[in-house]
Amino acid sequence: MAENKTLKGGEFLIKETNAQDIFIPEEFNEEQKMMAESCRKFTEQQVIPTVEQLEKHDRELLIKLLKDAGELGLLGISVPEEYDGFGQNFVTSMLTVEEMGKGYSFAVAFSAHTGIGTLPILYYGNEEQKKKYVTKLATGEYIGAYALTEAEAGSDPNSGKTKAVLSDDGKHYLLTGAKMWITNGGVADVIIVFAKIEDDKNLSAFIVETNTEGLSIGVDENKMGIKGSSTVQLYFENAKVPVENLLGERNGGFKIALNILNLGRIKLSGATVGACKATIDTTITYANERKQFGKLISSYGAIKHKLAQMAILTFASESLTYRASQNIDDSINYFVESGMDKSKATVEGIYQYAIEASIAKVFGSEVLDYVVDEGVQIYGGMGYSAETPVERAYRDSRINRIFEGTNEINRLVIVGELIKRGMKGKIDLMTPAQAVANELMSIPDFSSPSTDYFEIKKNLVINFKKSILMVAGAALQKFMDKLTDEQEILMYIADMLIYTYAAESMLLRIEKLNSMYDDDKIKVYKEMLNVFMYDATSIINKNGVDAINSFAKSDEQQAMLMGMKRYTKTTPVNVVEARRDIANKLIADNKYSF
Repeated sequence: MAENKTLKGGEFLIKETNAQDIFIPEEFNEEQKMMAESCRKFTEQQVIPTVEQLEKHDRELLIKLLKDAGELGLLGISVPEEYDGFGQNFVTSMLTVEEMGKGYSFAVAFSAHTGIGTLPILYYGNEEQKKKYVTKLATGEYIGAYALTEAEAGSDPNSGKTKAVLSDDGKHYLLTGAKMWITNGGVADVIIVFAKIEDDKNLSAFIVETNTEGLSIGVDENKMGIKGSSTVQLYFENAKVPVENLLGERNGGFKIALNILNLGRIKLSGATVGACKATIDTTITYANERKQFGKLISSYGAIKHKLAQMAILTFASESLTYRASQNIDDSINYFVESGMDKSKATVEGIYQYAIEASIAKVFGSEVLDYVVDEGVQIYGGMGYSAETPVERAYRDSRINRIFEGTNEINRLVIVGELIKRGMKGKIDLMTPAQAVANELMSIPDFSSPSTDYFEIKKNLVINFKKSILMVAGAALQKFMDKLTDEQEILMYIADMLIYTYAAESMLLRIEKLNSMYDDDKIKVYKEMLNVFMYDATSIINKNGVDAINSFAKSDEQQAMLMGMKRYTKTTPVNVVEARRDIANKLIADNKYSF
């Protein structure tokens, strides 16, 4: 049996990670960079020049672009070679998603096809289904889509009403119902459709070809953003689906849907990183060309603050996304080496990091919203014009906080999944939580603190984790199994977890870079870390205090508030000087260059 040295999902809260054990984007090899370059060229040369036409619901153009991507092999990056793909690992697929994320609404069509449109068959299909469909999806001969959402079943997909009834001759399932918000629905050849067979408790999944009798496809929806992707409603009226097109087991569709959502969440985070970088690039270029009061606007402190903060948050998002992606890869390899089938190992490996996937999705989507909003602000009045790239980026960004489970649902998942794993004994949360409770009652340590830069930052992260264990432990003790009803408290704890994971990921990345870069080069990275952790301290304190004040009383309340003060104590940072240094590098390079 192979030994798994990687931390389990969620264990970042109770264990330390060595910087040398994480993957950072600076370590991509030449083959990975070449694949990224292929994606970059495709986006720049074929997608960006056609985006305006795509946004007019030009389905033929969308089909052509997807098929062109297929001919270049871009649709099959993570598909095994035996099904006409490149068979690359998870981290490599994330890098390609990041580059394609710069392609505005086409990125949505691409991600839907390569992710939720292809991978359910790859991971859950039988050999015959994989050979019949995955090979064609990997090459672009077929375009894929995924149909889960219904009018009354959004965040609660298992409440869907679409029914499947076995035909009298036992050769087909007859599907009846309607699906909505189906990305690629208007251009797809194959759609993964979820329905309940007769009176089953859980959904089942079906592979449905779009030429199926009884299936009608609606017109493209008019949306706020991502106008270039095809989003439609599907109508099933006794649609005849061969029984051999049942995907996985009967009643197993809900599990497929949840596991594919975990995948979609981390992939979406990768796409938002790419979109952030693209927006920062165009915004810096504009700031370096636009003059006001006789000076380039990039020379003003207010603009520098914005540019620096856009870069800091993007760097943090990228750091945590690739950290989690490598964890997933390591977990997949562990399960494969332990004798598990590759498809099953991939599903299990992704599920192991469901908590981190939700963190990445929430943080990445909210960072992108910040970046595009400030991008519009830096452009000023021009940013409100449809002629500028930031206007499109602004509109396209908004859906990401709703896609793949709303950010509210994902925040609940982060805390709920962590508690569930603790209750099942998969993660030992009780021992460290009790240790923190005991520490609160003890005399503080007044010994001389470390003077080592990274040791100081690590101790701050450790204290962030203690604050979470303190608040979550006390809330769980008070509410027990009713804690799931206290959504506001769960949201506070989720934000504490999100910023702690982001801070630690950024810290580990920069610590690793410290061994690769000289003092002059690493200086600006340390300044980014200083600002982010300084800001994170306030955010974690605010959420912790609000949570405590919502349920704790008298002596317990005072003790915990003192604990929050102790665990979020940090040294002052000259954030103005730090942000100016960061912005000056961006302005000099005329692009995002971290």
